[in-house]
Amino acid sequence: MTVKSMVSLSTGLLVAGALALSGCTNASQEGSALTTSSASFNVSAIQKDPTLAARVPSELRAKGTLVVGSDTSYAPAEFLGGADGQTPIGYDVDLTKAMGALLGLKVEVQSAAFTSILPSLGPKYDLSASSFFITNERKKAANFVSYLQAGTQWAVQKGNPKHFSLDDICGRSIAVQTGSFQETKDLAGRNQKCLDEGKPAIKIISLKNQTDVTTRLVNGSVDAMPAGSITIAYAVTQTTGQLEAFGDVYQASPVGIAVAKDNLPLTELVAKTMNKLIDNGDYKKILDEWGVGSVAIAKAEVNPDVAK
Repeated sequence: MTVKSMVSLSTGLLVAGALALSGCTNASQEGSALTTSSASFNVSAIQKDPTLAARVPSELRAKGTLVVGSDTSYAPAEFLGGADGQTPIGYDVDLTKAMGALLGLKVEVQSAAFTSILPSLGPKYDLSASSFFITNERKKAANFVSYLQAGTQWAVQKGNPKHFSLDDICGRSIAVQTGSFQETKDLAGRNQKCLDEGKPAIKIISLKNQTDVTTRLVNGSVDAMPAGSITIAYAVTQTTGQLEAFGDVYQASPVGIAVAKDNLPLTELVAKTMNKLIDNGDYKKILDEWGVGSVAIAKAEVNPDVAK
């Protein structure tokens, strides 16, 4: 299967870029540039699994709705699109809806700032599918269920007109999503190395939404951007030749669905439900439909061991 049919992002990004330069842009304007057909994975054919549904915590069963926190600015995993341009869509959305169907629950995806999600698990969100790389630090704040594996990659403007190089990154202007692994670990480490060697600090432009990050690179106000390898591939495709991937994918690691740290039963149920989707083939169908089948894993695990 092929990636979802998409309306070209290039015009929207250029408009958003112009607004950014004039000081009038906001996240909703840029997010609306990411539009797609209303088609999504059809969960109506998925039947409730009585064994899994019986393990749904009583409070959640009574509520009847699985509330999912997600930073809906990170295509193709989770972003706003559909006919109204404001409907959460993406492979993470489809996966959580498929999980909900197996559990006999409705699914409500709520847009949230990336950095606000983990602290809000439990009181506000039952879980989060929002492209969280699983790290040892994050495992202190939440439980995680692995469901795919991805790495970090960089992007530059087509042809690399600013002659960007990772070997000469000190003093360069780099845009990155706030709170992402690429900001807190990768760039932080590279910046410290620059400082330790007496070189200029990296000019890190930390932005709440990935769409804002991509816009900055398209309009040339930054030299490069790092992101998850899936997001880089998608950005290159949707900017219709304005961006290109730079270098190889590195530091591949598991990506996880987050659940409140004190709710291990729900965490284990999420893992069992994801493994049901893996075993029955719906998991791979969803990833393939969004063009990211290459990041599929054979088994979902609770709090897997990670190197970092």
